[in-house]
Amino acid sequence: MRQNLSMDELSSANRYLDHVEQATEFLRARSDLVPTVAIILGSGLGGLAEKIQQPIAVPFPDIPGFAASTASGHRGQLIFGELEQTRVVAMAGRFHRYEGWSRAEVSFPVHVMARLGATQLVVSNAAGGVNPKLKVGDIVVIRDHLDFMRGRFQAANSASSNWNVGDEVSGFSPLRHGDVYDPDLSAIAMQASRESNFAAYEGTYLATLGPNYETRAEYRMMRRIGADVAGMSTVPEVLAAANLGMRTLGLSMVSNVANPDSAIAASHDEVLAAGRAAEAKMEAIVRAVLRNTCSH
Repeated sequence: MRQNLSMDELSSANRYLDHVEQATEFLRARSDLVPTVAIILGSGLGGLAEKIQQPIAVPFPDIPGFAASTASGHRGQLIFGELEQTRVVAMAGRFHRYEGWSRAEVSFPVHVMARLGATQLVVSNAAGGVNPKLKVGDIVVIRDHLDFMRGRFQAANSASSNWNVGDEVSGFSPLRHGDVYDPDLSAIAMQASRESNFAAYEGTYLATLGPNYETRAEYRMMRRIGADVAGMSTVPEVLAAANLGMRTLGLSMVSNVANPDSAIAASHDEVLAAGRAAEAKMEAIVRAVLRNTCSH
């Protein structure tokens, strides 16, 4: 945690940690499994949750401090179990800023999963392709990101008002921005794509608040500043993991490809359909990472 906090900042951070501890104790009473890897499964990519062995599923609303996922295609469960003989805890669904949650609340599950024992995070998402070389169903292994999620939403959810926290919880942002995405995990992901004979690219993820899809002018701007894919999630969780010292792998499934010269718009149903088609690719990468990086 950042040093030299004011009294108000310290109080806010301590309240946050209290909520993390309450959620951790609640979950430990339901499963004694100590995970080594945390996995966040995004839109249309939840099929991997069905592959977890000896699962114990806990609905998000039952967990103290957890928000409720309202996005279509998100099951809203935290699942304990094993995958590739590795102890995992997986979020089947996630929270988004556009649902009205603060960055602190979106990243809250990462703090809890780390407190439960996870030292590694694999996070996936569905994203729009900005780089014209990409095709629907391609996998982008995130090497860096552009954070356009700094705006605020009116706190309309009960958790926000009960916690009395703002858009950020002081002391929980990384002190420096280096390789928040682990290069060794990225290399394993790229090797897995080659061995399984499907396209994967290293690229830059641009995170926006949403919930609207981008305009053609915005896509032109995103290309010019170096984005390969754009989405509405992931960055708050990744930054929390970086601050907690977790090794992190970020994966984007290309759900649609932007054409700034065409008025064709993406739909959420198309995102879900593309996710289902790409599940085998994402699963191959996750299994390779688990086999190559974790002590069983």
